[in-house]
Amino acid sequence: MKIRTIITKNSQETFDLAKNIAKDCTGSEVFALNGDLGAGKTAFCQGLAAGFKVKTQVNSPTFNILKLYQTNLKNINTFCHIDAYRLNNGNDLINLGFSDYLEDENTVIAIEWPENVSSALPKRVKNIYFKTLSENKREITLDF
Repeated sequence: MKIRTIITKNSQETFDLAKNIAKDCTGSEVFALNGDLGAGKTAFCQGLAAGFKVKTQVNSPTFNILKLYQTNLKNINTFCHIDAYRLNNGNDLINLGFSDYLEDENTVIAIEWPENVSSALPKRVKNIYFKTLSENKREITLDF
């Protein structure tokens, strides 16, 4: 495990960082996106989706909680974007069918507000920490 910290100067750099990370994904990755509101988690998910060649618009699934996007890659079929802000615990996430996506080796999962559902997260989770430094500048720590 290698911890790296990157400073992005705008949302496009956050997007590009995630797009590059997506290139290294092989399937079954689970990203836990930790950070305050407006810290860049959704921009990061949009970058992951772009890296997976998702054709539809990706936005925060705050009200839907879970959104699935079809990819255009051979080894990854689905990008699962979860916003756990309104969930109370890991059981809430499991009740949404999380285990099905977790067990699918052709799915990559990104979870915003993972602290709300930490009991349901697998040991293989890749933690990413977002910290707002200024209006546009972010400190992103990759803990994997």
